[in-house]
Amino acid sequence: MTRVPFAYRIRARLGDVLRKRLRQERSEFLASAQDDCRGTQQAVLNRLLALNEQSEFFRQHGLRAGISIREFQSQVPVIDYEYLRPWIDRVREGEHGALLGPQNRLLMFAMTSGTTAQSKYIPVTSQFLSDYRTGWQRWGVRMYDLFPQLRNLNLVQMTSSHCRSVSGGGVPCGNISGLVASMQGPLVRSLYTIPSGVAEVDQSELKMRMVLTLAVTDPHVGVLITANPSTVLQLLESLQDNPQQVIRDVQNGLSGQVSVTGAAGRRLRRRLRANRARARQLERLLHSAGSLRARDLWPQLCALAVWTGGSAGAYLPRLRELCDGIAICDHGLHASEGRMTVPLEANCSSGLLELSSHFFEFIPQRDADSTSPQVLTAEQLVAGEEYLVLLTTSSGLVRYNIRDVVLCTGHYGETPLLEFLHKGAHISSITGEKLAESQVVHAVQVAESEVGLQTAQFTLTPEWGDKPGYTLYVETRGDIQSPGVIHRFSDAVERNLCASNEEYREKLGSGRLRGLRVQQLPPKAWQQLRASRLQRSGGSEEQYKHPCLVPDPDFQKVFLKFCGLSGGLLDACQSEPAA
Repeated sequence: MTRVPFAYRIRARLGDVLRKRLRQERSEFLASAQDDCRGTQQAVLNRLLALNEQSEFFRQHGLRAGISIREFQSQVPVIDYEYLRPWIDRVREGEHGALLGPQNRLLMFAMTSGTTAQSKYIPVTSQFLSDYRTGWQRWGVRMYDLFPQLRNLNLVQMTSSHCRSVSGGGVPCGNISGLVASMQGPLVRSLYTIPSGVAEVDQSELKMRMVLTLAVTDPHVGVLITANPSTVLQLLESLQDNPQQVIRDVQNGLSGQVSVTGAAGRRLRRRLRANRARARQLERLLHSAGSLRARDLWPQLCALAVWTGGSAGAYLPRLRELCDGIAICDHGLHASEGRMTVPLEANCSSGLLELSSHFFEFIPQRDADSTSPQVLTAEQLVAGEEYLVLLTTSSGLVRYNIRDVVLCTGHYGETPLLEFLHKGAHISSITGEKLAESQVVHAVQVAESEVGLQTAQFTLTPEWGDKPGYTLYVETRGDIQSPGVIHRFSDAVERNLCASNEEYREKLGSGRLRGLRVQQLPPKAWQQLRASRLQRSGGSEEQYKHPCLVPDPDFQKVFLKFCGLSGGLLDACQSEPAA
């Protein structure tokens, strides 16, 4: 067992005082969820309306504190970002009163990629940040209860800059996790292995090298945290693929490559100095084990904290392979627009609705395309049903359709437990089959197990031809020795899609859809797509969600262009329609 430094033990005792207060707050939150879901939500709505009722948008829509939920719903329709864009654009240019109340201080804009080429700019106010941090604290204090040894350990968290650009009104635009990291006090900052200055490094390859160097230099790591599991997977696979490069960076240091200015830059340079003693330890680990494994580098590693729902689940088998026996904990459904759930247990993608931060409404998935859908409040949800989430937040979003589809998995008292399935746009229906991304992920995962093939990444997309059908673009791990493996894999994916989607099965059997094709891709092709999408949209590396289903019949053309490929990929194979 690695010896715990004295400073860490002192820090743990100070942290115990803070965690005692946080546990009390969490208990009050759980009590309100247990006994008074609707009353809590009405109080939250009143608070949010009072905060912004003096803004021009709220006045024009008749939104003010004290109105009932029914009155609120009658005053403004269900909206999306394009409805709000003119108001947010005015806020970006300095007219904060267009959308925000005078006491609602604007801190930054969270940039996120939208469904169009234009980035979305989500206002982040001081009240929103407080709500955001409270949600994380509720999750975090539970982690310390589940893993008491974390008191004496550090956290490796990967973030992006909150100031990648500046709006016309002089407000930073970037990633909210970077803002939180930059505002940490000395005690909290000491918990994090990766200094906040790394978020300011805009060269992705150098940033990953710095993260790796800092992470492997610290033997007292208890949790790896980031939103997307692909980021953790990239880190762990870099250790597998380039161990000597990692050791050289530790031995020689990377402080000379730090261009970040100010106090954050000075802290980062100190942390990236040459560490020859640790480099020798890593050399011994590599020699004895043949690779740099997570368990050897961080003997006390308790958990990986990442998204596990929806398409993120596609990365979990590989993560479990690299981190056998280490818990994988979902930190809840959250986005730039707001935090929506907080999981109550480890190894569970379902979480309790964050009912004390935002006001929530839900549209049943079956009404997603309706011009006058049924809209429900939180206490009306039914276990086993799927819903679209509507958000009203302190940052001026009102009845905002974030297009996340969730499954109600049950209830905690009066409040629903929700699991993320997919984005509403991630449903493909070219002949009425309505394939969902979650169905695709499940079908591929089961097929991998059945056939013994491992994928690195994959995307299913519809394509037109003499007969419409679907093609699965896939990058595999390692060489495939037998050509029949891809055919068996294609058959298995098709069979599992038919099992989970009766309409797909029926359309396939009637000949309205051709059989599934699997297109194997050359290595690293997806990296080109990822880089192109991020450059176009303005999103961050940590935010990027690989699309496992793209419902665009022209995706093949777009994909070939992004990847610099000019047709002539490997021959696709086609399975026979399943019976």
